[in-house]
Amino acid sequence: SDTDKQTIDKQLLEYQNRAMRTLGFAYQILESGDKAVADSKVVATSLHFIGIAAIADPVRLDVPDAVRECLDAGINVKIVTGDTPATAREIGRQIGLWKDSDNESNIITGPEFAALSDKQLLDRVLDLKIIARARPMDKKRLVEALQKLNQVVAVTGDGTNDAPALNTAHVGLSMGDGTSVAKEASDITIIDNSFSSIGKAVMWGRSLYQNIQRFLLFQLTVNVTACFLVLCGAFMGTESPLTVTQMLWINLIMDTFAAMALASLPPSESVMKDKPRDRNAFILNKQMIWNILGVGGFFFVMLLGLLYIFQHSDVQQLTDLLTLQLGEKGHVTTYELTLLFTIFVMTHFFYLFNARAFET
Repeated sequence: SDTDKQTIDKQLLEYQNRAMRTLGFAYQILESGDKAVADSKVVATSLHFIGIAAIADPVRLDVPDAVRECLDAGINVKIVTGDTPATAREIGRQIGLWKDSDNESNIITGPEFAALSDKQLLDRVLDLKIIARARPMDKKRLVEALQKLNQVVAVTGDGTNDAPALNTAHVGLSMGDGTSVAKEASDITIIDNSFSSIGKAVMWGRSLYQNIQRFLLFQLTVNVTACFLVLCGAFMGTESPLTVTQMLWINLIMDTFAAMALASLPPSESVMKDKPRDRNAFILNKQMIWNILGVGGFFFVMLLGLLYIFQHSDVQQLTDLLTLQLGEKGHVTTYELTLLFTIFVMTHFFYLFNARAFET
């Protein structure tokens, strides 16, 4: 070809800016006795350029929405690719990762990445969005740098050269049509090869964690009330306000079905608007503790007040509470104990709906 290198480079960049992968063709005539390979390298000293081809590998339709979902959920997405910087940048723009405000500090090439010292890498790694022209071990080094900054890292990959990074990451996600080496090194295989499956997995995980919190909120509120009521009832010099059979009934009937109901709540898409929680955080957050102590304390004071009233008056039906006359301390009748137990059960049955609506 008579075309000069400047024209070829310009044409290459034009293709790459359209998110195309470029492939060059050249030939070399070997005379008799010439070596094609020397020192384990191809001898390419007098290549004749033939031309270039551009290959379009369009972004899947579901990927931009899936990336947006991850970004909204506080999950940072990074592209590590063998493509040229121009191709990688345009793909990043098409999926909604690369913004107009991003600059050269957000993209790096494999050789530049390898040249960074460990300290320089830690300073830059959170800002990086794209590593272009990446080599096999760049992905693993990226994962290790993020982990040093206490980030939880998930890696996707389908090739054998992705295995070290898949194995090092907290969660390795291989693709259904990937190599068996990648699948062995990963924790999860995405059968449908869809990036959007990652968002679904995060939604299910967060929803399940929230369901566990709801169950604990309900269970601990019930137990705070029951424990203090029985304890204070004993100090008031009467028989236990809740019998052993009644306590067993609460645990076997109420709590079992409540646990099943709260644990089987369907996943909520609203959890994808939350930011990631600290993985070292206690499962009982501040809001839950206030609820457990506040509502549990309120129910306890209410039931203790009723117990005191039952001790000092004769209640034959609920309406008697409206025309009370407290007298000497007396015996709590079976009817009054049943009334106390029923009110205890109904308050907590009501609270089950509060727990179900927690954080919604």
